Amino acid sequence: MSDHKKKNAKAVTKKLIRLGTILAVTSYATSNHFYKVAISRSNHTQVKIIDDVKYDEIPLEGEEWLISVGYELMTLTSFDRLVLRAYYIPALKPSNNTVILAHGYGMNARSMSTYAKFYREKLGFNILMPDARGHGMSEGDYKGFGWHERLDYLKWVEAIILKNGWDEKIVLHGLSMGAATVMMTSGEMLPVNVRAIVEDCGYTSAYEQIRYRFKEEYRIPECLALPVTSLLTKLRAGYFFKEATAIDQVKKSKVPTLFIHGKEDTYVPYRMVFELYEACSAPKAIYTVKGAKHANSLETDALKYVETVKAFLERYL
Repeated sequence: MSDHKKKNAKAVTKKLIRLGTILAVTSYATSNHFYKVAISRSNHTQVKIIDDVKYDEIPLEGEEWLISVGYELMTLTSFDRLVLRAYYIPALKPSNNTVILAHGYGMNARSMSTYAKFYREKLGFNILMPDARGHGMSEGDYKGFGWHERLDYLKWVEAIILKNGWDEKIVLHGLSMGAATVMMTSGEMLPVNVRAIVEDCGYTSAYEQIRYRFKEEYRIPECLALPVTSLLTKLRAGYFFKEATAIDQVKKSKVPTLFIHGKEDTYVPYRMVFELYEACSAPKAIYTVKGAKHANSLETDALKYVETVKAFLERYL
């Protein structure tokens, strides 16, 4: 090879190395930013003290209702030694039916108070409203997108059985990320006490949901940041995005499941409810709500929503 060609080859190699370095640094910086925004617990929120417990100052919906009905604060220690907390509200009359509610991404247990009210007042249930890890009063510095939360919900199920007795009949009802949580829980070895699951606007997997949001919100190629963000999440939070899959879990489920989704949902794509429904191996039903946006089905058609949930649960309780 001539000296001229050698010089050209070296120049091209240097440019490629420089370009690769720039892409690697950009990819890491972008992924690190996305991890902080999407996975890490918000560190910019104010902190408030209630009952000597710190929690993020996030939506306070339902606080007045909780205070008016009274509640017991329950705690447990997760598999990775986080202290998790939940509100327990007894039924209006003694009951051996309990619903464990699962709130959405970035919210807290109190944001599920509307659902708690209809279960207590219309269906006569006891209520357990946990704060997910990395949310509300519970410890944790990351969001598990339902994957690690599924193990937390196994423990909440055990806690309710120990509290209320071995004849307790339990329903899991989740909204958005909470819906993904209860679907991911459904694929685990659950006690027979768990009689039914209601998932409202959950996603097929963390990977598919985050990929969709990347495309919709940031308009960037997924190959530039998604794999590295997933790797960072594995290193820092202990899971890859593709591990956190609701669709694989419902394939293994034996628990009757009601799938709910708003037809106008553009945050978690409407098509996902059909993918989940088709994949589910357990007894199942589907209810789609005309005009409902994300996590808005109950507000859009409250009467039909309550009737549908009630009719489904009556078949299995």
